[in-house]
Amino acid sequence: MLVAPSWSEVGHSECIYSSYRDLISRQSETQQMEVLKEKVEEEEEAERAEQAERAERAKKMMRPMEVRKEDTTRTQEMLRDLERKLSEIEVSIPEKPSTFTKDAIDTSKLPLSYQSNTPKEEHLLQVADNFSRQYSHLCPDRVPLFLYPVNECSVPKFVSTTIRPTLMPYPELYNWDTCAQFVSDFLSAVPLPDPLKPPSYLYSSTTVLKYQEGNCFDFSTLLCSMLLGAGYDAYCVYGYGSQDLCHMDLTREVCPLTVKPKEMVKEEEKAPPKKYAVKPPRDLTSRFEREQEIKRQEGVKAEEEKRLKQGERLAEQESAKTDPLHGLRVHSWVLVLSGKREVPESFFIDPFTARSYSTQDDHFLGIESLWNHKNYWVNMQDCWNCCKDLVFDLGDPVRWEYLLLETDKPLLSLTEEEDDGMNDDDDVENLGKEDEDKSFDMPCSWVEQIEISPEGTKILEIKEWFQNRKDMLELKHINKVTGLNIDYFKPGHPQALRAHSYTSMQPEMDRVMEFYETARVDGLIKREETPRTMTEYYQGRPDLLSYRHVNFGPRIKKLSLNSAESNPRPVVKITERFSRNPAKPADEDVAERVFLLLDERIQLRYHCREDHLTASKREFLWRTEGDSKGNKIIMTPDMCLSFEVEPMEHTKKLLYQYEAMMKLKNEEKLARHQAWESELEVLEILKLREEEEAAHVLTISIYDTKRNEKSKEYREAMERMMLEEHLWQAEAQLDYLAPFLAQLPPGEKLTRWQAVRLKDECLSDFKQRLIDKANLIQARFEKVLPGPWQGRGPQRPQPENGPRAVCSPSQTCEGLIGAGGGCQCLGCPDDRVVLPHTCSLGGRVDGGREGVVGGWMEPYNSS
Repeated sequence: MLVAPSWSEVGHSECIYSSYRDLISRQSETQQMEVLKEKVEEEEEAERAEQAERAERAKKMMRPMEVRKEDTTRTQEMLRDLERKLSEIEVSIPEKPSTFTKDAIDTSKLPLSYQSNTPKEEHLLQVADNFSRQYSHLCPDRVPLFLYPVNECSVPKFVSTTIRPTLMPYPELYNWDTCAQFVSDFLSAVPLPDPLKPPSYLYSSTTVLKYQEGNCFDFSTLLCSMLLGAGYDAYCVYGYGSQDLCHMDLTREVCPLTVKPKEMVKEEEKAPPKKYAVKPPRDLTSRFEREQEIKRQEGVKAEEEKRLKQGERLAEQESAKTDPLHGLRVHSWVLVLSGKREVPESFFIDPFTARSYSTQDDHFLGIESLWNHKNYWVNMQDCWNCCKDLVFDLGDPVRWEYLLLETDKPLLSLTEEEDDGMNDDDDVENLGKEDEDKSFDMPCSWVEQIEISPEGTKILEIKEWFQNRKDMLELKHINKVTGLNIDYFKPGHPQALRAHSYTSMQPEMDRVMEFYETARVDGLIKREETPRTMTEYYQGRPDLLSYRHVNFGPRIKKLSLNSAESNPRPVVKITERFSRNPAKPADEDVAERVFLLLDERIQLRYHCREDHLTASKREFLWRTEGDSKGNKIIMTPDMCLSFEVEPMEHTKKLLYQYEAMMKLKNEEKLARHQAWESELEVLEILKLREEEEAAHVLTISIYDTKRNEKSKEYREAMERMMLEEHLWQAEAQLDYLAPFLAQLPPGEKLTRWQAVRLKDECLSDFKQRLIDKANLIQARFEKVLPGPWQGRGPQRPQPENGPRAVCSPSQTCEGLIGAGGGCQCLGCPDDRVVLPHTCSLGGRVDGGREGVVGGWMEPYNSS
């Protein structure tokens, strides 16, 4: 490996000499190349000889013609006429294609790094020059390396410093396929000056982007810079490619638009067999039919294989026409190694076509060298089998000779014996010497930051995709050059729109509307409108109408927004066409009818029979004349002009013609009305589209409960109903009449006697429950209150003028509590008594009134 700028500082020359011994065996290949060149020269000489013979034959054929021309004499008038005709012919001289040369580049505004080299870059050029001289000395049969071409300022620059890794600020340029497609579409390819040699110049990527032109090396440099910035392990490759690859010839490749994406077939998981599963029905299909179907499929497969073999044979015949420069055409492409950005396998990228290829592809015939922004590698492997046997292990110094020691590729480790031997030799040679650091890192790139800005570019088309819109708009395509807007809709639009192309939303302008015919009753497919015409196409109608064309005349009044309804355009002509009705004879099945309203004529053309060349025609002349009363039309023979292929008697009668004319007159009124309805529908659609564009309404899934208002309202209503039902059930459980109603027979109406008895039972039960509650409260008070207060209820303030009652041992407490409650007397042997009650002790009752439950008694004081 060569790292020093002079022969005295060669560090690892032994490795180069070992590789030189390996390259000695390749001299036979050089001899083969010389034989190939001799064959090419012989073929070119044979072609030149054939062209000379053809030229002589052409001269011999032209001589008698020239003699005849000289014999003919032309007069002065003929010459002047010929001169006048020739002067009128405009000959367009094609412009000479612009060549991307340094003379066309303005270098006055380029930065200083483009016009000169730093000391570190000069040192690198010396190292590269020394490496090139040693490589030429050790490998004289190989072409010179592509190391330091000149840039746009005629300054030599090392190829690795021309690469400027840049991550573009656009998410679309983060993957390798979009980057390659951008380079292929944005730049125009310029062929190499010599297809057998690399160019002597390599411009910066900023200049290439500015002028949008470049050769394959410029393409590769820009693409490699973008891929390195995006995190790929990318390299520029200098090698040899096929003629199709160098000329961007994709005629033998499969069109990518015809390739259908692979559909992911989900394998259905087989359910485990059930123990008690029902047995499947018996297979009643014919075994003979199955065998015949298998034979038929085998025959189809054999024919397909035969056709494929024939196609391969034709391809081999085409490829048999070998390129005379096969294997000698210089080309540059990009290599992406596996590892980074989850790239599973290394592959090539052709920057001209943005297509990816396997490293085993036959289009790539050999590699001389490759480089990135850190180092430069020379291929030391044999390319006799194209690039199929190449090993892209850049850390292997036997297969890839690198320029600089500083490399991020791990080098292969040597065996222990070789390592020990080399260490011993190094110790002897370097005895008493200081270790010298011979490493040299790559200088920074001299190219400015690569920027891709939309400034200076012209927007030609705009495409906008939509989802979840209520108007079912899916795609909006805007052409900025022609001003044409095309809106595409999914099924479900209120007017069944499929597509709407227009230049203006004003009515009676150029527009085309396409509809979903299955969603319309009239079967309308497409409607084309201009300021003076309207054309409609139908499908699947019961009357077999397939086409209607309406011509309008100039409007008298001024155009307004609702002009079609208040001031419709006058209809001048209506043309209708019908499909063939097999239930009718061709001579009676109308194919086209034309209503000429201004001329008051109706023209009919019938379908042509299969065994005839012409079709029958008929024309009616409509006259606004009537009889003496003015209420009927006088039919005359001159009002119907007909041409019949096979004349029939009944068609010549005036009655038949009169009935046909009256029927057509009604059809004319209907056609005019339908044309007026079509105008109203167009206005309605335009008004609806304006409202839809003014307020974008989104459709929210019913499963999106947070944003779907209808679903939310429905859910809240259901929750309220459930709550009300729950409360009703709770109230039903507390129904006091339920135990008493259960005693009666269900489903029968109550009689008066049953209702009264039920009322008394409920009231007595209610009274008993109240007494039980009062007893329970008194018992709890007795447990809580201490000694002298036991048996006494809670004290309440006594009213000054309240009723008082005095009870004695012989007195009965009656009428104190009218509700049947009880009273408690202090000192009475029975704590709880039920009125009427005779107190054993004298006492006074305060606050006792009718209707009040309970009376409070205090000790009686006789004083």
